[in-house]
Order: sequence, then structure tokens, then C-alpha cells
Amino acid sequence: MALCAAAEALAPLLLDVREDWEVAVAAIRVEGVVVRHIPMGRIPERLAELDTEQPVVCICHHGMRSEQVAHFLERQGFAAVYNLAGGIDAWAEQVDTSVPRY
Repeated sequence: MALCAAAEALAPLLLDVREDWEVAVAAIRVEGVVVRHIPMGRIPERLAELDTEQPVVCICHHGMRSEQVAHFLERQGFAAVYNLAGGIDAWAEQVDTSVPRY
């Protein structure tokens, strides 16, 4: 079932801050969740692409880079920012074993 525009606007954004090659190796796909890939080093220059009112879940390989990005976004006034603890590695181990580990 597709989300209506209002529900989609409130849906969390999964912000993948890994490098291009990492996303090519393993990616998370969750129905109803918008996924955007912006490498950590490009977040400041691409900040305007993100909505400060949309909940954001940051993800990287193990959770270190995404934690830094989450703190940065909070300082920029984002309302609801979360870090996916353990990153895609933990996701692949605990949630979706079809996601490759690297």
C-alpha cells in the first residue's frame, strides 16, 4: 500500500551517510521509509536537501559516522534525529540477514 502525501511527509528519512562504494555493497530497504544517500563529508553542502521537521534516522557501517552526523543535524535545528546504533552491520546481523555484511 502506498503512503498518501501527508503520511509520506511525516515518514522518517533514513539518511545513509556511507560512501558510494559501501551503498553499492549493502543497502537497507524498508517499505514506507524514504532512503537518501548523502556521504558524511557532503552533508554540510547538501543540508538544504533535508527537511528540518522530518524525522531523520542516520546510518553508516557501524554507527560512528552516523552518530556524528546526527549530532551535527541536531545542532542545525533538526527536530527529531536518531542514530541507528551498530549501523548496517548490526541491521544485517539482527534484522535482515539478506543484507550483505562487509
